Amino acid sequence: MKKILLLLANGFEAVEASVFTDVLGWNKWEGDGSTEVVTVGLHEQLQCTWNFTVTPEKLLHEVRLEDFDALAIPGGFEEAGFYEDAFSDAFQQVIRHFDDQKKPIATICVASLALGHSGILQNRKATTYNHPTSKRLEQLQSYGAIIVNERIVQTEHIITSSNPGTAFEVAFLLLSNLTSIQDMQKVKDLMGFN
Repeated sequence: MKKILLLLANGFEAVEASVFTDVLGWNKWEGDGSTEVVTVGLHEQLQCTWNFTVTPEKLLHEVRLEDFDALAIPGGFEEAGFYEDAFSDAFQQVIRHFDDQKKPIATICVASLALGHSGILQNRKATTYNHPTSKRLEQLQSYGAIIVNERIVQTEHIITSSNPGTAFEVAFLLLSNLTSIQDMQKVKDLMGFN
């Protein structure tokens, strides 16, 4: 069984989290059965960007990072307090652990800024929210990342993406990395994406 740590910051965008639970959940029941997602946060209740609350299955101090095979992080909004958790020491230590172990790390939209803040994107290709009105690409570049202005950028074991519209693609790419292209295509077909 491949265990995926879905790390949720306060102020996360719910749709960006749900793609991981759905795609990897469909795989658990309808694909090769090998994936299990565990939602983890720093607080007993988390406020989503658009003001509903979510209860993570586990608090970060309750899990052993060694038990997980991959890390997934949805983005969120500064106005909702996303970066307070995402840039915290506890959050950053999780990111560094998975990078040190060369285990898959999948992020959507501005979640890549948490990777940048941790230092792991230094001299690595990456992207983040790329709307022309946004300052986020410059912010990511300030962490030493090599900016690639594409929808999704995979560098070694790290996936970054440019906006919420990439969310399902990121989740399918993570599934493919954890299982196989054939298994991912089967789940994609069952979910009506083919």
